[in-house]
Amino acid sequence: MLKNNQLKNISFALFLVTAIACSTKKNTFVSRNWHALNARDNTMFNGGLALDAGINEVKGEYQDNFWEILPVERMQIPEEKLLPGQKEKNKNFERAETKATKAIQKHSMNIGGKEKNYQMDEAHLMLGKARYYDQRFIPALEAFNYILYKHTNSDKINEAKVWREKTNIRLENDALAVKNLKRLINKNQLKPQVLADANAILAQAFINLEYKDSAIAPLKKAISSTKLKEERARYHFILGQLYESLDYKDSAYTEFQEVIDMKRKSPRQYVIRAHAKQAQLVDPTKDTLAFIEKYEKLMKDRENRSHLDVLNFEVGVFYDKLGNKANAIKYYNRSLKKGSNDAYLQASTYRNLATIYFDKAKYVTAGKYYDSTLTKLVKKNREYYTIAKKKENLVDVIKYEGIVTVNDSILKIVGMSNSERLSYFEKHIADLKAKAETKKALEEKQKELAKQNTGIQDISNKPVLNPPGFNDSPLMPGKAEIIPTLKGQQDGSFYFYTPTTVAYGKVEFVKRWGKRSLTENWRWFIQKENIAAIDNEDIKPKDKETDVVDEKYSTDYYLSQVPTSKTVIDSLAKERNFANYQLGVIYKEKFLEQKLAASKFETVLKSQPEERLVLPSLYNLYKIYEQTDKSQAEQIKNQILSQYPNTRYAQILNGSIPAEELSNDSPENVYKKTYEKYNNQDYVEALQVIDKSVQQFAGDDLIPKFELLKASVLGKLKGLNEYKKAVSYVAVTYPDSDEGKQAEDILKVSVPRMEQRILTNDTVSTNWKLLYKVGKKDDAETVKLKDKLEKYFAEKQYDKFKVSFDVYDESTNFIVVHGISSREFARYLITLVKEDKKYKVLNPAQVISSENYLVIQIHKNYNQFLELKM
Repeated sequence: MLKNNQLKNISFALFLVTAIACSTKKNTFVSRNWHALNARDNTMFNGGLALDAGINEVKGEYQDNFWEILPVERMQIPEEKLLPGQKEKNKNFERAETKATKAIQKHSMNIGGKEKNYQMDEAHLMLGKARYYDQRFIPALEAFNYILYKHTNSDKINEAKVWREKTNIRLENDALAVKNLKRLINKNQLKPQVLADANAILAQAFINLEYKDSAIAPLKKAISSTKLKEERARYHFILGQLYESLDYKDSAYTEFQEVIDMKRKSPRQYVIRAHAKQAQLVDPTKDTLAFIEKYEKLMKDRENRSHLDVLNFEVGVFYDKLGNKANAIKYYNRSLKKGSNDAYLQASTYRNLATIYFDKAKYVTAGKYYDSTLTKLVKKNREYYTIAKKKENLVDVIKYEGIVTVNDSILKIVGMSNSERLSYFEKHIADLKAKAETKKALEEKQKELAKQNTGIQDISNKPVLNPPGFNDSPLMPGKAEIIPTLKGQQDGSFYFYTPTTVAYGKVEFVKRWGKRSLTENWRWFIQKENIAAIDNEDIKPKDKETDVVDEKYSTDYYLSQVPTSKTVIDSLAKERNFANYQLGVIYKEKFLEQKLAASKFETVLKSQPEERLVLPSLYNLYKIYEQTDKSQAEQIKNQILSQYPNTRYAQILNGSIPAEELSNDSPENVYKKTYEKYNNQDYVEALQVIDKSVQQFAGDDLIPKFELLKASVLGKLKGLNEYKKAVSYVAVTYPDSDEGKQAEDILKVSVPRMEQRILTNDTVSTNWKLLYKVGKKDDAETVKLKDKLEKYFAEKQYDKFKVSFDVYDESTNFIVVHGISSREFARYLITLVKEDKKYKVLNPAQVISSENYLVIQIHKNYNQFLELKM
């Protein structure tokens, strides 16, 4: 009985102690330590594990951009702001925040306005960190500020201040962060790691504010204070980048060497990038042997396997600087082959390859590499727009160089004697057969290897890094593979960029599969015609003696395709000359390749060009030689002044046109003024300016615009037939220009619609007009009539009626009253204005429906309309 009473007393005492300890309202030794230990060893311990796992995950996912100054902290912030719920929260940070919140809710002892649980500062610090890494910076700031205001004696207060300034920097309050961090560093004795973090964050704030020189000192202090090897390597690398941006190359080189000297103490990516940075800081071509030995050793090191993309790129750049383009291409391609997570490294590799091929005049290949470059660049980047513009300019270069190559090939063959031509094609056929035999032997060898090594991928399926070259022969207009390639023709063309290979592919497809409709399962679907053809083949006896010769191995096939018509030959020569002229302009104006431009203009002048190309070519040559060869420039100037004294170019050269007037008379300004005349219905004057401008600015890029505008003017003055002829001229003469393509669309869509419009005996229309036949726009009678009608309608408040002056042809115009709802009212209106005592409009008027008015303006058949009995 006594023992039971003792047990009861002990149990009650323990319960009482526990009850007192569990209370968050009692500021006792037992309560404080009970809640502190429970918070630390339970909820916060698990929260700390989750926070560490989340931080490691964030650092592991982060991809450094070594092409810009690295941030001090490895944490990815998305450029586009995400709405709540758009991004799935990191489970580790969510768990850490939950645990920290739970610790605060269950174990906080806020008594008398002060926190008595000494673990609550760490709980709030964990809460702030979890929110910070979850990129919820305002709530994180609240957690850090709570420590500063409620835990003034905490040993974590300096760490909390550092985290508060990290958060301010994320909120772009860099100036405030600098102010607070300076005060913290100068007035407090900080622990080494806290001091390192404070200085590193201060350096980041200076970098964000573009005070790069101010960032150097705190970053050096951070390096000397931190004990973390990864941080030390990163800070050395950032310091090297800062020195590089300030053009302190020796200091930068030394900092990168510090990273290299850390060896395995530093993450490997910092070491490799430090080597790359050193190669960019000094000229490796001064000691080529040392550079090659160093990089060969680096590439052989097994630890560097995942960084071969960077190493091969740097070797490629090295050979590029030496002028050894073959080796540069080899190492650039090796870099691409290794694959890379660094998009800008890939973009730089593609860009450098594009530059090499451009300098070799392989514009098709260069264009493809520029395309690849653009896929790897951020579209907001200035470099993206620069390369996009260069690629756009290359499109014209590729087009015109292609025309020159093809037409030159054809014209060279046209100029051969019959025996030379026969010999030429026989050699070409022999080359084709040799290639076919080599290809067949290779295919057989590959099949044999495939049988021996079942499961190993055929080498033909491997990706090719260099754009494949299929352009074995130029094309005759409208024909496939008829003339072999002459020396100098560029190669390296993607399959579908080359009409020759596309045509050949179509032929091979029909040979293998026959004619197939574009339907689902076309490979297995046999149409009735195909079945009939197969049946006929079975019935028809085979002629064993008949041996069909592939036409591409027949000289007759090629000889029959050589043009003989003088019209066709002249057309090819004109097209080539114009293409050479355009290339000269592009090289001179857009690429600043003066030597290349001069060669193109010289070629034009030696090729018996049209008269319209002679003077512009001479003038462009003069402008080029004015900078490079004064004596040659003087000769060309004298030639222009003596042979073309009355031209605009001669007036420019002899100074008779003032500079101000010269700029006003540029093709762009003239076109703009002419278009204004067109809009003002000054069609006759606009036509005169256009005809003069086409001669004056021959060869300029704006000529197609002038010609298309001329078509519109002719349509307004002479009707649909003249408009159609002029539009057809634009479509045929400038097929590859925007205006040429627009002309094609007009001929296909707009012209047929206009041709269908005819006059009708319309009486039920709800839109009618009155026509008063008048003379020129500024004639006194015309102005007087228009003024009378406008004043009459204004006075009578006929607001729905509008008066306009419309041109009909070169000599006839109309004053038109618009907005009349019926034919009867239109006739009545004629009587009203005629009998009005004040205005008395006696001019004869014609009533016409809006539909018929449109027809007479299109077809210029007003007299035919008058013959209708309405």
